[in-house]
Amino acid sequence: MDAAGTYDDLASRGYGAVLWEPDEKTVHDARVTRFMNWLEARDLLHPARYEDLWRWSVAAPAAFWSCIWDYFDVLGDRGDGPVLAGDTMPDVRWFPAATLNYARNALRAAWTDPDRTAVIFDSERSRGGSLTYAQLAAEVARVARGLRALGVRKGDRVAALLPNVPEAVIGLLATASIGAIWSSCSPDFGARSVIDRFAQIEPTVLIACDGYRYGGKDFSRAGMLADVVAALPGLAAVVMVDLLGESARPGATRWSDLGAGGGRGEPGGEPEFEEVPFDHPLWVVYSSGTTGLPKPIMHGHGGIVLEHLKSLSFHQDLRPGDVFTWYTTTGWMMWNYLAGGLLAGVTIVLYDGSATYPGTDRLWRLAAEHGVSYLGVGAPYLVACMKAELHPGEEVDLTALRAIGSTGSPLPPEAFGWVYQQVKRDLLLGSFSGGTDLCTGFVGPSPLLPVRAGVISGRCLGAKVEAFDDDGKPVVGQVGELVITEPMPSMPVGFYGDPDGIRYRESYFDVYPGIWRHGDWIELLPDGGCVIYGRSDATLNRGGIRMGTSEFYRVVEAFPEISDSLVVDTGRLGAEGRLILYVVPAAGYELHEDLAARLRAALRAQLSPRHVPDEIHQVPGIPRTLSGKKLEVPVRKILLGTAPERAADLNALADPDVLRYFVRPPG
Repeated sequence: MDAAGTYDDLASRGYGAVLWEPDEKTVHDARVTRFMNWLEARDLLHPARYEDLWRWSVAAPAAFWSCIWDYFDVLGDRGDGPVLAGDTMPDVRWFPAATLNYARNALRAAWTDPDRTAVIFDSERSRGGSLTYAQLAAEVARVARGLRALGVRKGDRVAALLPNVPEAVIGLLATASIGAIWSSCSPDFGARSVIDRFAQIEPTVLIACDGYRYGGKDFSRAGMLADVVAALPGLAAVVMVDLLGESARPGATRWSDLGAGGGRGEPGGEPEFEEVPFDHPLWVVYSSGTTGLPKPIMHGHGGIVLEHLKSLSFHQDLRPGDVFTWYTTTGWMMWNYLAGGLLAGVTIVLYDGSATYPGTDRLWRLAAEHGVSYLGVGAPYLVACMKAELHPGEEVDLTALRAIGSTGSPLPPEAFGWVYQQVKRDLLLGSFSGGTDLCTGFVGPSPLLPVRAGVISGRCLGAKVEAFDDDGKPVVGQVGELVITEPMPSMPVGFYGDPDGIRYRESYFDVYPGIWRHGDWIELLPDGGCVIYGRSDATLNRGGIRMGTSEFYRVVEAFPEISDSLVVDTGRLGAEGRLILYVVPAAGYELHEDLAARLRAALRAQLSPRHVPDEIHQVPGIPRTLSGKKLEVPVRKILLGTAPERAADLNALADPDVLRYFVRPPG
């Protein structure tokens, strides 16, 4: 594949300029450096560079992950069995003799430093506050008592229809402490979308809210909740969280009445933790569900504990005392990842509301208000701030801010530069790429590596990411299919309702047996960095040359007149199609002949003549999932004649109405 060039011309396209390098103190103080020293002191490894540590972590995965358990002193019993059993993915098991509990590890500071702040919560409503680790543990004990009283037992499912509020984190930990399985959706999902997810797992209890506030407006969910409850006949109980003050649902249990006898901040006893096998399901998260039923992906207690400890501590360099947030909803795996901050003993900030209300700078002000040291956002947010010409570094106090995380889509080089020019020069901007499937990033930053414009710093520890060419051979310096060739503990323990693993195998191992195919285009650079070019199933194919979409969007959306865009190739196997560009003009602009000509000229000059679209159309919006991903594949299906309701799950979209603008008239 040629996704707009090779390693040699990255610099000519704005990639690779060094924007930040770790100084001696940063390297010395980094948690990953301390881990390297720990390995050296035990004569296990003598790494001189990050690359040495990464190579060992993927060449000897059993030894590496065993050391992660020991270094972090994971609470649990490792047993006498091997660290890794089995030879070929997905037929492998991690720590098959071990038992542990995610919630016990997440709450350990409640006994070592009970007054440390665990959770800060904020919202558009007049509702905010904080919980210490001791208060959080008391709440978890209370809610777990209440769930047990409602009949929840080990292996049962607890579903939640909640925004990013403390009740969601408490519910997750209470559910995990019992050994039950957690699953959540954001209340802005449509009823059909929620039902498609929760009906697959048949929950025992549903925790729901009466509504939510977003963008300054209140949204009641009473009607939607009634539809969801009616579609889940196996429910033993509904627990209601009062966020808008609407009338209580008849027959429902109030959140405050769960485990009556202990309220927030009052003595609630200590949680009881069910020790479970390493691969016991912790939660169910879902693929985007743009076509067909969303995949109900299960991750295990042990795999998530080890992976999140490693990623948060070694790649984000978080430590006790840090204040960590990621802008997310409970329907995106980044919420599960944010909750994982408790494993590292940090303070997590939960924000319930719009990132751009009352202004685009809302998250910068949130960071200033709460002394955030690590701010995580979706890449489109940074691009939106750049296009809005914000100057956060001048306008709010970001003294505490030490690092920024970006994920969700490739971050263009210009946005890297904007962060260092307009936010802060002495911070680590970490671009991550990963997925719901593994509930982590597998390429991302390190405090030991430089930050370069448009480039992800390197492959994450324990993640043997490679680029495969058309012949299934690993390549460097050219774009290939992103694969993972060695197992990781946070790979799914399976899909719910797929006991034989057939659906799981078909999803990741059907192209390369024994090798995880993720579905992205990646270019691994000779110096260890990498560039993601978008989904491989949304590839553009022009004149026999395949091209990723991220470079396309980078050029188009650099125009101040363009707010958003989507590109689709209608070609089929053996037949050339049309390359169609859809644009959403920025406020005050319209698509006209001169703008279209300038777009074509820029694509020709900055990318290639093959990138010049055959058609350019103005649309009022670009279809995206609720987590913000563009729907290139469903739109392509619609253009080829598939009805919108069959091409995508309309309830899984941020704005399903925009799909109708992509239906082409017959002929």
